[in-house]
Amino acid sequence: MGKYFGTDGARGRANDTLTLDMAVRIGQYLGWYYGKKRHAKILIGKDTRLSSDMFEMGLAAGATSTGANVYLLGVCPTPSVSYLVQKEHFDCGIMVSASHNPYHDNGIKLFNHEGCKMNPEIEVEVERYIDGEIMIDLAHEDKIGKVLEWDEGLELYESHLKDIVPLDLNGMRIALDLANGSATSCAAETLTALGATVEVIHSAPNGVNINTKCGSTHPEELQQMMKDGDYHVGFAFDGDADRLIAVNEDGELINGDYTMYICGCYMHEKGQLHEDVVVTTVMSNLGLYHAFDKKGIRYEQTAVGDKYVFECMREHDYSIGGEQSGHIIFYEHENTGDGLFTALKLLEVMKATGKSLKQLSEGLFIYPQLLINTVVKNKQAALEDKELQAQVDAVAQELGDNGRILVRPSGTEPLIRVMVEAETDELCASYVNRVIDFIKEKQL
Repeated sequence: MGKYFGTDGARGRANDTLTLDMAVRIGQYLGWYYGKKRHAKILIGKDTRLSSDMFEMGLAAGATSTGANVYLLGVCPTPSVSYLVQKEHFDCGIMVSASHNPYHDNGIKLFNHEGCKMNPEIEVEVERYIDGEIMIDLAHEDKIGKVLEWDEGLELYESHLKDIVPLDLNGMRIALDLANGSATSCAAETLTALGATVEVIHSAPNGVNINTKCGSTHPEELQQMMKDGDYHVGFAFDGDADRLIAVNEDGELINGDYTMYICGCYMHEKGQLHEDVVVTTVMSNLGLYHAFDKKGIRYEQTAVGDKYVFECMREHDYSIGGEQSGHIIFYEHENTGDGLFTALKLLEVMKATGKSLKQLSEGLFIYPQLLINTVVKNKQAALEDKELQAQVDAVAQELGDNGRILVRPSGTEPLIRVMVEAETDELCASYVNRVIDFIKEKQL
């Protein structure tokens, strides 16, 4: 983790911890870094939050001042930037978004020329430039760059999705929650173009309503809509549309674990699952692993974060991986999660099998899960405490194959997270509280 850049770009409160000056300097450094031999070519996309225009303009101004030509994609999903950077041979891409955070936050996410997350070494140099530790040259005369509105970029992205998942969705009724975010730019249009009848909610962004009681983090309204209406499936996106939570015909949530199960089993049956492996993080449910065992599907576990999932997939050429939160990567076609592409893949399985999401989910029992955070003086010291380790080991032994315990530090706060999965909610609560009470009593 750098000073400004975390695992998913630089993120903070707009004009507070993430400033316009930082955006200008990020743009300047990238324009200079990639423009040593010729004008750099940089793509910038944004979500719908109020401050996104400001950061987009700051980045563009900074990049052109050091000689880059900047192409503005406008409001778009994060994965469209990743795809178009590699497809159209940009030097790098920038997405202005704080994903599922509230509207007052924003973020600046950097992609390299392959459409993957920017190499940390370059981010460190950007940070040094932000802090005034290094100097770079500005462009002069005819070396100053231009800013171009690039309207056809999104059309190229939509065509790409329709080409790789060529579905006929005639007769399909789909409900969409667009989170008043990036998905408003293309989700309904893409599904309608494939023949589906689409009804949308939360599709009127006003700069401050992104993610507010809507989208993948608050899908309750979509769940109610599915219960009340006559739809085959519902899809809820997050603010920058790189995640997807689906809702089945009974209004039940289909999170990332269900999606990996449904798509993983289908790919396994079709011989499309490389080495029969699905990549998950340690937060995936124990039930998913039991279900995979029964199907003869193997799995790899990574640390929490789509970055680690992707690294594991790239290293071994695995086909599918993701997180419980709905961030799913199909490695053959993409370098990052894509909510709309994930929706198309679920629809593909539904169309090919003739089954509903509820039917496709059979065979996966999700164990009740409880996660409680507790404040500690020192995260590392607490985790290394021998008596705490003994408590955790004892719980793990008692749970056996019918549950698990995971104790890990928060990435950003002085907290320890204690998570237990067991056969009932009561068991979860009793085991989690046993460990939490021990941490408090010992004042770790």
